Amino acid sequence: MISPVNILDVRNLTVSLDLGSRGTRAVLTHVDLSIDENEVLGIIGESGSGKTVLSRALVRWVTSPLKIESGVIAYRGNDLLRLPRTQMQALRGRKIAYIGSDPGNALDPTLPVGRQIVEKLRSIEPGISNGEAERRVIRLLDAVKMPGAKQRFEEFPFHFSGGMMQRALIVDALVTNPDLLVADNITQPLDVTVAAQILRLLRELQRDFKTAILFVSSSFVVVNEIAHRVLVLAGGRVVETQNVQQLLAAPQHAYTRQLIADIPRIWQSSTEVVADEPSPAAKDVILSVRNVRRVYPTRDRNKLFANQFVHAVRDASFDVRRGDNLAIVGESGCGKSTLSRLLSRLEVPDSGQILFMGEDIAPMKAKRLLTLRRKFQLLLQDPFSSIPPHLSIGRTIAEPLYIHGGMSRSEIRDRVAATMQEVGLSLDLFGKLPVGLSAGQRQRVSIARALVLDPELLILDETLSALDQVEQRKLLALFQRLQDQRGMTYIYISHDLGMVRQACNRIAVMYLGRVVELADNRTTFIKPRHHYTRALLSAVPAVEERPFKAETYLLEGEPPNPIHISAGCSFRSRCPFALDKCAFDDPPLVARGRDESAACHLTEIDPHHP
Repeated sequence: MISPVNILDVRNLTVSLDLGSRGTRAVLTHVDLSIDENEVLGIIGESGSGKTVLSRALVRWVTSPLKIESGVIAYRGNDLLRLPRTQMQALRGRKIAYIGSDPGNALDPTLPVGRQIVEKLRSIEPGISNGEAERRVIRLLDAVKMPGAKQRFEEFPFHFSGGMMQRALIVDALVTNPDLLVADNITQPLDVTVAAQILRLLRELQRDFKTAILFVSSSFVVVNEIAHRVLVLAGGRVVETQNVQQLLAAPQHAYTRQLIADIPRIWQSSTEVVADEPSPAAKDVILSVRNVRRVYPTRDRNKLFANQFVHAVRDASFDVRRGDNLAIVGESGCGKSTLSRLLSRLEVPDSGQILFMGEDIAPMKAKRLLTLRRKFQLLLQDPFSSIPPHLSIGRTIAEPLYIHGGMSRSEIRDRVAATMQEVGLSLDLFGKLPVGLSAGQRQRVSIARALVLDPELLILDETLSALDQVEQRKLLALFQRLQDQRGMTYIYISHDLGMVRQACNRIAVMYLGRVVELADNRTTFIKPRHHYTRALLSAVPAVEERPFKAETYLLEGEPPNPIHISAGCSFRSRCPFALDKCAFDDPPLVARGRDESAACHLTEIDPHHP
C-alpha cells in the first residue's frame, strides 16, 4: 500500500487581532492540521469560529490588524511563514490557489473574464504564448461546464451569473494545476442546483487534477457532500477531527454534537417538521397576487439603438393567508427577488394586481402607501450594507417611527428599547454604532427596525442565507415566537430548502419567472408534481438519503435566457421526461389536488408520474 504524501502540515498556528489600546485578542489558538495529496479536508464551524482567518492564514494573506503570532505552515516541508515575500508570491497562485466566498468582487469589472485569466497564467508561466494560454483557459472553461465557453471568454464579469462567476474563479484557481486549493465558503451565495453542480465539479476536478482541497463552510451538510475528513473549529480552536462518516455517526465533542443536532432533517423525521394545515385565521387572505407580470428593457448589444426584454416575472398568481409561512423558491434568475420588490411595492408590475388587505398597492398614491407600509415590511439579505454605518443602533431602529410620526421622543425610545429586547439585542447597544456587530446581530437590528412599526406581514428576501446554521436556528425560533405572539405572516424568499422545510407550511416554486408549483410542505418535499421541484430536491445537501436521485433529476448549466423564451414549456429543455406537446403547448398553473397546483403536462397523464 502506498503511503499518502503530505501536502500541508500546520502546527501550533496562533493568530491575534490588534485591539489598539485594549491589547490583543486571539482569533486562532494553537491550530494543528494536515492535508495529504488528493485529499479533501473540510473545515466546519459557526460564524466567528475563525474559519476564514484560517483559510487566509494558510496562503499567508493575513493583514493588519490581524497578525500571525506563532506556528508553522509547512508546504511540502517548507515553512511558508519564513519564505521571502517574493517566493511566497510565486508559490501563491502557481502551487497554492485560493477561492473566496464573494465571486462578484473577485475580478476586475473593466476587463473580459477570459483575458484576466490569461493574464494571470502568462504572469506565472512567462514562456507560454498568448494563443496557447487562450486555448488552455477555454479548455478549462469547457471542463467546468461553462455554457458557451468561447463566447464567455470575451465577456465581462457583469455578464456572469453567480454560478458562472464561481466556475470562472475555479478556472482561475486551477489554470496552473496547483497542488492545493483553498475554497472558502464558495457555495454559500449559490442556489441549491448551482451549488450541487459546483460540488460535483470540484470532486471531478480533484480526481482529474489530483489537487488537495481545503474546503471551508459553515454548513456541515455541504462539507458532508465533498470532504474525506472534517476539522471542527470553535472559538478559534480545533475541538475535533474525524473521518466525515465517523464524525456524523459518533461526534466526540459537545460543540460538534450540537452542530450535528442543528442540521435540518428533510426526509428522515419522526414527526412533521411544520404543520401543513393553516390555522383557522389563515383562511383569511392577507395578500393576493393576480397575473403579475414584470418585464425589463435592456440594450441589445448586437444591434444599434435596439432593445431586448427580460421577462423577469410572468403571470404570477397565488394567495398568502393570514398566519401563513409561505416560501418562494427557485434558482438564481427565476424571478424571486423581482417578485419581492413587487410585493413590497419597491417596483410596480407592468400588469396584474397585488392586493394587500384587499387594496391594490400598484396604483396607490404616496400618502396612502406610506400609511399602509406600516403593515408590511421587507427584510433584505445582506446584513452589512442594509444598516447605515454612521447611525447608532437605537437611531437606526427608530428611523421608521420618525418617518411615520405621531409619537414623542420618549415614546419612540421606549418602543425601540422594547423591540430590541424582543429580538434579543442588549440595550447596551442602543447608543453604539454597528461596527463590530456579527452578521446575526446585524440581522436582529434589521428585524427590530421592521418590527418597530408592528407590521402584519414580513417579506424575507434571503434574510437568513448569509448566516450559519446555528444563527439560522436562533432566528427561526425568534420568527416562530413573534408569529405566536403577534400573529405575524411571513413570506420567505430563499434558495435554502433545508430552512424552508423547517419553517414554511406552503411553498411556491418559481422557474423562469413563473410559479410552476404551489403546494403544502409535505406535498412539496415528499410527493412533488413538477419535475423542476424534484430537480431542486435532488440538489439539496443532506446527511440523509434523498428520494430524488441526482443521476435522474440534477440539472446541468444555467436556466434558459429570460430574454429569449421559446414556445411551449420553458422547462422542457432541462426536463428528463418532456413530451412532444411540451415543445409547443405551455402548460398553465392549474389545480391538481387539494390546495395544490402545478404547471406540467405530465400530471395530466399521470398525477403520480415518478
